[in-house]
Amino acid sequence: MERIKNDLRQGAFRDREGRETAVLVNTAESPLTWLFHRRDAHGARLIDETELAAGERLRRDFEAAAQAPRLTMRWDTEPRGEGRHFGLLAAPESALAARDRVHAALTAVGDDLAQILLKVCCLDSGLEAAERALGWPKRSGKLVLKIALGRLAAHYGLSRR
Repeated sequence: MERIKNDLRQGAFRDREGRETAVLVNTAESPLTWLFHRRDAHGARLIDETELAAGERLRRDFEAAAQAPRLTMRWDTEPRGEGRHFGLLAAPESALAARDRVHAALTAVGDDLAQILLKVCCLDSGLEAAERALGWPKRSGKLVLKIALGRLAAHYGLSRR
């Protein structure tokens, strides 16, 4: 119970109109927020605010695109022959736009860096699990993720890199 209390922090959520609402955030829930709240041996954050914002933006688009693997079958859609993708299930235009944004962002960072972004930002896999899945050496994930988040932030226009 003490660990849960330590992981809860005050945060702020800003909606599209710019209104800010106070929220309680569980920093252990997302690997990115966990990294943001941890510091290295010199006291610097493992990832900075722009890298966190870029990763969270990618995650939001990924979820809006409904690209996450499903554990159960969906019974709420019917096959249609109309829409943007012929012969496939028609998806809302917002989901298709989000899918295009995810594709553009992952293309901008490159295939080799897109893998770690997908694992950590979109699928909420921890760094150690992502390193194992990708066949990387231990402790290499932090550095590669930081580089990938930097390129992602540049793609979104959040930094000048």
